[in-house]
Amino acid sequence: MSEYFVYVLENQKGRLYIGQTDNLERRLRQHNSPEGKNHLGKYTHKNGPWHLLGSEEFPSRSMAMIREGELKSWKSPTKLRAVFGNSAVESRQGRD
Repeated sequence: MSEYFVYVLENQKGRLYIGQTDNLERRLRQHNSPEGKNHLGKYTHKNGPWHLLGSEEFPSRSMAMIREGELKSWKSPTKLRAVFGNSAVESRQGRD
């Protein structure tokens, strides 16, 4: 049975990035890698480095995607702190 994760990343400026994956360690490396075959996109490259604020595990990708959408819809970082910890996050979720 596959496992899927919804994760919240935070950078040094307190910005957040929310995503989902089936391999959390690989995905974090990809977000922090320089331009190249493992690089995921301009937002994470431009705004990194990133550290893992927290994650949740799900039995299916569809369930993880539903939760990812829910977290991205939250407008207050306070909710994310309550779920994932007390990081000093004062920012936007997802993409600018």
